[in-house]
Amino acid sequence: MDYAENILGTIGNTPMVKMNKLTREIDALVLAKYETFNPGNSVKDRMAVKMIEEAEAEGRLKPGGTIIEGTSGNTGMGLALVAITKGYKMVCVLSDKQSKEKMDILRAVGSEVVVCPTDVAPEDPRSYYSTSKRLAEETPNSWYVNQYDNLSNTKAHYESTGPEIWKQTDGKITHFVVGVGTGGTISGVGKYLKEQNPNIKVWGIDTYGSVFKKYHETGIFDKNEIYPYVTEGIGEDILPKNVNFDIIDGFTKVTDKDAAVYTRRLAREEGMFLGNSAGAAIKGLLQLKEHFTKDDVVVVLFHDHGSRYVGKIYNDEWMRKMGYLE
Repeated sequence: MDYAENILGTIGNTPMVKMNKLTREIDALVLAKYETFNPGNSVKDRMAVKMIEEAEAEGRLKPGGTIIEGTSGNTGMGLALVAITKGYKMVCVLSDKQSKEKMDILRAVGSEVVVCPTDVAPEDPRSYYSTSKRLAEETPNSWYVNQYDNLSNTKAHYESTGPEIWKQTDGKITHFVVGVGTGGTISGVGKYLKEQNPNIKVWGIDTYGSVFKKYHETGIFDKNEIYPYVTEGIGEDILPKNVNFDIIDGFTKVTDKDAAVYTRRLAREEGMFLGNSAGAAIKGLLQLKEHFTKDDVVVVLFHDHGSRYVGKIYNDEWMRKMGYLE
């Protein structure tokens, strides 16, 4: 009989899917690494397991403990599934720009949800970074995950996502394109792929209001680059330790409007019901089209599922209110 011992056994080995309509103007073969097939419907399941297993092994997470993490939703979901399976409590700290669906889903899997304001500096005590740390200090037998600086995040993608992509493309991949938030996916996958073939190009998708692109190009952390943005799951106002800028060949920035519009186009033209960062990723890939030739194999990673954005991206009223629908 063929079955997994528990839900965690179904993480990984996600499919690769050819893009067709949205990439007609690109000569290269464009393939999507489709991470919504993970049980928590996002790429973050992979690093959730790795971070918890390594914390257990090092004695930082003890039996009956409480896991505390600041999350835009997907990491929280992955951590919650592992917490349920292993018998831990879960507290997720989110900023108020995250969709109601994300908060409801986290509560549905037994997590306590704490909501913080988006429009405050990271060091502000009300920010979701500061609140997560404070709750960890105040809660007995707790462990603060810190996905931004916890290098188990990158390691998970170096050990699983990267090798899967290499194998699924039979080593023919020439470009890897992915949205950057904590940096674990781009750094882990990028490191693995470049070890197999140093000529593979690794491109990050950034958003306006985030510091990554300018920092990569100039080495300057420019606070003037930082302002509130709508796109969920990518971009940062900090420099996470998981972002290995040496692995990344370049960044392109995508507007909030384009990210939203292209998320809907993925659903309607490719049958791919995906989250906000997927729209940013495919639009970013189209912005990079002059870098690709007909012999190239370009892999774009789609992080999460459309069910988390039904009240926003997939809601005509919200899209009109934001000025994203004509």
